[in-house]
Amino acid sequence: MSEFVQYVNHGASRVTPKVVELVLRQLPMWKVEFTQINAPKFPHLVDQLEFLADAVEDFAEGAYKDLPYFAFAEAVFALTYAHKKIDIIPDLLPEIGRADDSSIVRAVLIQNERGFEKYAEAQGFNWKKITSKP
Repeated sequence: MSEFVQYVNHGASRVTPKVVELVLRQLPMWKVEFTQINAPKFPHLVDQLEFLADAVEDFAEGAYKDLPYFAFAEAVFALTYAHKKIDIIPDLLPEIGRADDSSIVRAVLIQNERGFEKYAEAQGFNWKKITSKP
């Protein structure tokens, strides 16, 4: 998992206001796209992506200001990564195509567990449904 953590940290360090602006414009379409993910081996991935998308929107709009900025940047990176069709493991590969997406999302959630758990509680989300350790 440490390689994914390093990859996520590097990706988050490259999130700029311009990247955030582009992601926010596309996020409504991505949220719909994420609901269409069929990855039985990664049953929590859709809920986790929807949660991160909500956290990104709420933070960017100022509706929730207690999320650490690095957690926000990592979430932006994870959403961007999950949207890509061709990445470390292409999403089109049956059964394993979402393994890398799931690992990226889990790395973000694990590294920022306190911040996201606090956000989930404030927004009325069931953290146990979202967490990487359901």
